[in-house]
Amino acid sequence: MALLSRVLVVNAGSTSLKLSVVDPDETSTEVASLDDPPGHVDAVGHRVVHGGPRLVEPVPIDDAVLAEIGAMTSVAPLHNTPALEAIDQARTALPNVPHVAVFDTAFHATLPEQALTYAVPADWRERLGVRRYGFHGLAVAWAADRIAVRRLVVCHLGGGCSVTAVLDGRSVDTTMGLTPLEGVPMATRSGSVDPGALLYLLRERHLDVAELDRSLEHDSGLAALGGLDVPLGFEVFTYRVAQAAGAMAVALGGLDVLAFSGGVGENRPDVREAITGRLRFLGDFRTEVVHAREDVMIARGVRGVLASRYPCGPRTSIVFPDGPDASAPPSVSCTSATAARRSSASSNEAASGRTTSNRSSPRAPAGGRGAPTPAQVFSPT
Repeated sequence: MALLSRVLVVNAGSTSLKLSVVDPDETSTEVASLDDPPGHVDAVGHRVVHGGPRLVEPVPIDDAVLAEIGAMTSVAPLHNTPALEAIDQARTALPNVPHVAVFDTAFHATLPEQALTYAVPADWRERLGVRRYGFHGLAVAWAADRIAVRRLVVCHLGGGCSVTAVLDGRSVDTTMGLTPLEGVPMATRSGSVDPGALLYLLRERHLDVAELDRSLEHDSGLAALGGLDVPLGFEVFTYRVAQAAGAMAVALGGLDVLAFSGGVGENRPDVREAITGRLRFLGDFRTEVVHAREDVMIARGVRGVLASRYPCGPRTSIVFPDGPDASAPPSVSCTSATAARRSSASSNEAASGRTTSNRSSPRAPAGGRGAPTPAQVFSPT
């Protein structure tokens, strides 16, 4: 069933909802609305921007998964909130098929400690969960799938923008961090800003937190600089992206291919040329333009779940450990004896080191045993 599945992909962004059906041959057809869902789909795949420290691979959606996603809305409110709304709408429209969450943060689960760790007090890192995650993972994973080189830098430039270092198909550094606000300037988001400047605005200029949040998310970036067609906006943007790409080359030990995706990356050759020109000191590398197919990556994630991690259909549950094992990854729970045997067999296979995945398993979440869960760290007080 998994290899033949037609998957409805629900891609909820901060300002739009994109719907499409991805067929087994990976062609897709747009869907107008969840109010009139397509007649035959085998499963629904949902893009979720922030999966937090434990949701590092596609999972069937149940109440426990929804709680984990909900706990991350405080650090990704523009993205996780509409994703939860779309999940609710889609489950209502299509209640009898599996629904699977696929996470933008998951591709970056391979970030090494040196790349994910902020130089902030240990209490912030360990108790408050302040660390780097990275985003745009689905788009970057697609680019890495299409471009088979050892050292790849992906500049995903659209409404949101990020630059990622991919070494042998694995993310080893990226510009976005705990939230999708860090990194290079974006359409309306500032990207990285001196923390001292923000403290100055709060303490000396008496901006409140809500105003600061709104300004950084909606009134900054290229919108604040006049856009890409204004010299200052163009120069700041291309300089910062090239600077970030150079930093990613450091993580890779060089550069084989510089790839561009996203609306700006794909459609503005002048932007690509300006960025590439600033990086020619790195030596001989080629540039490529990749049309991001997040819908295909989501569908592949869903089919993987149907094949190996959804052994008991809609009755599959995700179990999140607690107590001293709270930082361990979630596991699958089934009510049927046959499904339980399948799950046990899969667990035994994983324990023996046998796996069908091409990517190495992500390392355990930072913080070790007893690290805080998203619900403990990010729930509103």
